[in-house]
Amino acid sequence: MSLFAAGRFPAYRPRRLRQSPVLRALVQETQLDPAHLVLPLFVRSGRKLRRPIGAMPGVCQLSPDELVKEAAQAAEAGVPAVLLFGIPDRKDAKASGAYARNGIVQQAVRLLKQELPGLLVITDVCLCEYMDHGHCGLVRREARGARILNDPTLKLLARTAASHAEAGADVVAPSDMMDGRVRAIRQELDRLGFSETPIMSYAAKFASAFYGPFREAAESAPRFGDRRSYQMDAANAAEALREVALDIEEGADIVMVKPALAYLDIIHRVKTRFGYPTAAYAVSAEHAMIKAAAAQGWIDEQAVTLESLLAMRRAGADILITYAATDVARWLRRK
Repeated sequence: MSLFAAGRFPAYRPRRLRQSPVLRALVQETQLDPAHLVLPLFVRSGRKLRRPIGAMPGVCQLSPDELVKEAAQAAEAGVPAVLLFGIPDRKDAKASGAYARNGIVQQAVRLLKQELPGLLVITDVCLCEYMDHGHCGLVRREARGARILNDPTLKLLARTAASHAEAGADVVAPSDMMDGRVRAIRQELDRLGFSETPIMSYAAKFASAFYGPFREAAESAPRFGDRRSYQMDAANAAEALREVALDIEEGADIVMVKPALAYLDIIHRVKTRFGYPTAAYAVSAEHAMIKAAAAQGWIDEQAVTLESLLAMRRAGADILITYAATDVARWLRRK
């Protein structure tokens, strides 16, 4: 029986605590602060390059020099971290650009750490942007179709993560959803002397329709088939908890749920069950839908964005990865 049903709080009237902004702030249960934000950025080779992404208003592919400017603006607004995705000049069947010592992400990491040493640099560890077929792992062609090769892919993922750490990445974030990749990366990092480099695992990454604009941004759409054989079924929650448990057992330091807003129940269950630092990724279509509706005058972009991120925090997310991070930090400063 609840305390209210038992008559223990007969005089309680919730509206009393909503009468002014000061009162509401005093009793607010969930806080949204720039310290929670991570800004995803897309980098490609060149100079003075800002290539707009049509499906993601306000987001561009950036050359390294422009990337530094964008990251500096974010840091000045109060955003403490960025998440890097690379677009190589050349793709091949072994994703060699992903782990090349002078690959585009490796160049960007070194430049960011030189120019903005206080900025936390997280690198996405995946192969899809670097593969000529667009999948996240090595592929074997068979009579019945193509098959993603899990275990051989692990070596390339570990090599990629190590090359990012060597370039100066503060955190590596495997997003491929191959089984065993966190263990493979942790072992390789430790072997090479990067035992202090944390892993933020895309632990529960769903095969989602919300990724559409990202594939334009990262130029990573699969040339055949789809990613349902390795990304999670949107219908499965218990499986998500098993995925997270496996990644924690293998050495993940932070776990992520992706997408965010349509998966608040997963975020809550992950945080409640494991208590680990939990990231939520507000993905490309979440950003695009808000931008499109705001452009039509149908919604208040600032209010809807902040409410969406607050919902992720309320569900249990400690870290909010959002393309609106710089704007959000500025909005929060003005509040």
